[in-house]
Amino acid sequence: MGLFSFLDRTRSVAKPGYSRWLVPPAALAIHLSIGQAYAFSVFVKPLSDFSTGIGTPWSQKEIGYIFSFAIAILGISAALFGKWLETAGPRKAMFVAACCFGFGFIVSALGVEMHSLPIIYLGYGLIGGVGLGLGYISPVSTLIKWFPDRPGLSTGLAIMGFGGGAMIGAPLANNLLAHFKGAGHQPIALTFLCMGVLYFAFMMFGVFMIRVPAPDWKPEGYVPSEKQSAMISHHNVDVSTAMKTPQFWLLWIVLCLNVTAGIGILESASPMIQNVFAGHVTAVAAGGFVGLLSLFNMAGRFFWASTSDLIGRKQTYMVFFALGAVLYFSVPSMHSLPIFVLVFGVLISMYGGGFATIPAYLKDLFGGYNVSAIHGRLLTAWSTAGIVGPLIDNAILDHYKAQGLPLAQAYPGILHIMAALLAVGFVANLLVRPVAERFWLKDVPATPVQTAAH
Repeated sequence: MGLFSFLDRTRSVAKPGYSRWLVPPAALAIHLSIGQAYAFSVFVKPLSDFSTGIGTPWSQKEIGYIFSFAIAILGISAALFGKWLETAGPRKAMFVAACCFGFGFIVSALGVEMHSLPIIYLGYGLIGGVGLGLGYISPVSTLIKWFPDRPGLSTGLAIMGFGGGAMIGAPLANNLLAHFKGAGHQPIALTFLCMGVLYFAFMMFGVFMIRVPAPDWKPEGYVPSEKQSAMISHHNVDVSTAMKTPQFWLLWIVLCLNVTAGIGILESASPMIQNVFAGHVTAVAAGGFVGLLSLFNMAGRFFWASTSDLIGRKQTYMVFFALGAVLYFSVPSMHSLPIFVLVFGVLISMYGGGFATIPAYLKDLFGGYNVSAIHGRLLTAWSTAGIVGPLIDNAILDHYKAQGLPLAQAYPGILHIMAALLAVGFVANLLVRPVAERFWLKDVPATPVQTAAH
């Protein structure tokens, strides 16, 4: 009973003197852990080479579905449990996320031992995917409550961790695999087992550290600005009502198209640069390119979300779509390798920045009352984009391969499609207006919001 009472929202209210700057590290502990999902490709080759004689070896396509399933469950679970999170509080939600994410690895270890792909789907995909979804949204509304003066910066700090999780997850997995293989053990199952325990322990640091502010708490010296942007509301909207507004669906389109453009390119970054600059870029150099894009992805989450505090969320997305469309359209005519790398770094920074900016955009429009729940339902756009982006990419590449044409000739068409998608996103973002008064909650105190005053 002691542990479960400790998880109650009432037990996580911060005492006077608690520094709000201790909250982002708690959120980072969760996001750096679940960001391991971006490093799942480390396991693809070991799993495809793995055979016990019990059944036929798994194909890379079958193994790839593990990651796709986990990302789909991320969006679904965030949508389903976002409302519960608002009442249960971030500590309980982060604890459940830690249990699911860690236990997902342990179940997957059992699946490897039994050479059962369905058990791995159950572990990493379903159970771990629930941990991904809850872990992703659980710190969001708490950070926004602690940083009413800098909502973009605060969510950017946390969501930056998801983009950088692969920088920890990939070397951790590789080192564990090498260690157990060198010791003469079956490496994959033991690696899954160790990672499950390690990530659970690291996520529990966030569980113990997280605090919610007292209802009347405000940052020292914070005075809500009287000069409010028309896009920033003093009022709150319930999650069910939010889904009936045109603003929710416009932002769903905005996020879906921004992610579709970026994720399709991320998936094929290594073969793309090798095909476009054939004979000039080795596989090792292409791996370095992928690593560099990960850095831009992570840095963009912090940079663009912080920038949105200064110029506004709508304006930040205007930059994403306008600049992104121009760059995607222009890339096929760029024949300089350094410029090619730099342009894709900028594009992927805006892909990451879109994830980090959207929670503050939702807070601006719908208030802070149900922002985690609304954010959770909006993440179904990510699940959709995770399917559509690679489908566009792979369908065009498969066509060129079937026709016996050079794959380098396929990329201009792919990039022009991405530019067109961003142009549609620009229009959707342009149509976003303040939420009409008929959608406001009448019996919840308004939450003062402002753009950052630095």
